[in-house]
Amino acid sequence: MNAPTKRLRADTSVLVVIDVQDKLLVKIPTATSLVANAGFLLDVAALLEVPVLATEQYPKGLGPTTAELARRLPPSLPSKTTFSCCGAGTFLEELEMMHRPNVVLVGMETHVCVSQTALDLLQAGLHVYLPVDALAARGAIDHDTALLRLVQAGAVPTTVEAVAFEWTGDAAHAKFKAVSGLVIARSSKG
Repeated sequence: MNAPTKRLRADTSVLVVIDVQDKLLVKIPTATSLVANAGFLLDVAALLEVPVLATEQYPKGLGPTTAELARRLPPSLPSKTTFSCCGAGTFLEELEMMHRPNVVLVGMETHVCVSQTALDLLQAGLHVYLPVDALAARGAIDHDTALLRLVQAGAVPTTVEAVAFEWTGDAAHAKFKAVSGLVIARSSKG
């Protein structure tokens, strides 16, 4: 597998939102920041025309994606019972058809669906980026251990703000002022 590029670019990236569903969120200690940070990155992706994919884990039992994020996502999210998103219908094929080798993962749980998705994407030859402030698990040890394992497997840790600025790349970018506004709004909330 090729080493991931040193910097992300909007035109080579895809953002994937994994299973941010209300029935799971209530058990996540960092739920508020997870939703806020994933929402921030979704807003940046929309501004910079970064495609977004999302999944829901067994929505019949776990309910839909939380409304705060669902309003920013494509309608009719694929549901899955496999933990890896790559088991959700044509998910992997859709990613490969986009010809965007850099996949930014946000969502939960870090040690289950995020990890298994990341490992499958790495095995498929894609580059995986993990904004650690937009990933969560019920337990800190599971979250931390999963991140360590994924970094050792080749995934790249980062943050949502770092991704936003890498996607923008330059203060002269036509959308920089809008992205900067999102960064300022995010900072004032938290």
